Amino acid sequence: MRVSLAGLDLVNPVVAASGTFGYGIEFEEIVSLERIGGFVTKGISIEPMAGHTAPRIIQTAAGMLNAIGLQNVGVEDYLTRKLPPLGRYPLCKVIVNVFGYTVGEYVGVIERLNQAEGIAAYELNVSCPNVHAGGMAFGSDPGSLEYLVSRAKAVSRRPLIVKLSPNVTSVANMAKIAANAGADALSLTNTFLAMSIDVETRQPRLSNVTGGLSGPAIKPIALRMVYETARAVTIPILGMGGIVTPEDAVEFLLAGATAVQVGTASYADPRAVERLARGLESWCRSHQVERVSSLTRALEVPRTRTIPKAAGDS
Repeated sequence: MRVSLAGLDLVNPVVAASGTFGYGIEFEEIVSLERIGGFVTKGISIEPMAGHTAPRIIQTAAGMLNAIGLQNVGVEDYLTRKLPPLGRYPLCKVIVNVFGYTVGEYVGVIERLNQAEGIAAYELNVSCPNVHAGGMAFGSDPGSLEYLVSRAKAVSRRPLIVKLSPNVTSVANMAKIAANAGADALSLTNTFLAMSIDVETRQPRLSNVTGGLSGPAIKPIALRMVYETARAVTIPILGMGGIVTPEDAVEFLLAGATAVQVGTASYADPRAVERLARGLESWCRSHQVERVSSLTRALEVPRTRTIPKAAGDS
């Protein structure tokens, strides 16, 4: 079940997604952390962020909308209180999601994290749709993305994973830009910009008006984006978007992902990440798959057959 991702040796390819697993330590009493490949922290910024006012999470058909606004404790508090207890779980890879409003803030967070032990990699958040500056503003502009990734890579002492936005014209093109700028791996996709309206009050259901759509509703689109990206770059991909069952995870691996992230499923079942890790192993056993890594990019696409023209066709 082991996979190698940008130099990281994961015990299995199932990782908890950012924003759905807290700082990791909050789950230690309900999830066996060393039985999952790892987890990605909430977005960490230079200073603490309060996030948006409620309501900021609502249920939708086959998913949910969120506009948390990157609430977090800030890098200093994270390093002081949240990171140290995770030293009890050396097999579980800690990936820190990094956010900033400016390039300087991204770089500042990484430089501070560089000084700490127990972190495996950084996930550069250039795709959050729920803040009015930073985030998606970098991930949707080719020049800004290239500059940010190159600056972040220059200071990073650990593998740099770039979390791409689906809210772009071509995610494959943005993936190539990130890879050429120095990204060691890619995460995709983040949530899709969306909204919901209460017809009785005629008001948006989220305080931020719009939010990010996640869950099974986005899976077919996210899967297509992973497939397109895998055909455009050679660096590893962490695929995500509506993964609920082991078969969902297998689809993402076949489409081109080296590992997968599980997010919204944890809201319905806090043990979802561990359950899916066990389920994926059972699936591999029942299908005589000796190495889960053999599934990556193993999609068999039938050749297009030419249908002979009928008499009289032009």
